[in-house]
Amino acid sequence: MRQRMRWWKVLGLAGLAGVAASGVVIARAERRRRAYTPEEIRQRLLERHAQAGDAAKPSDPT
Repeated sequence: MRQRMRWWKVLGLAGLAGVAASGVVIARAERRRRAYTPEEIRQRLLERHAQAGDAAKPSDPT
C-alpha cells in the first residue's frame, strides 16, 4: 500500500512540473510577441497581406 501511494505522489509531482513548464513556454512566447513595436507589426501584416494577395491571384491560363 505504501508503494502505491508513492507512485501517486510521483505522478502528481510530474503533472505539476508539466503544468509549470507549459506556463513558462507560454510566458516566453507572450513576451516575444509583445516585444514588437506597432510599426513592426504593421509592416509584417502588410507583407503577409501582399503575399496572400499574390497567392490568391489565378495564374495566366495561356
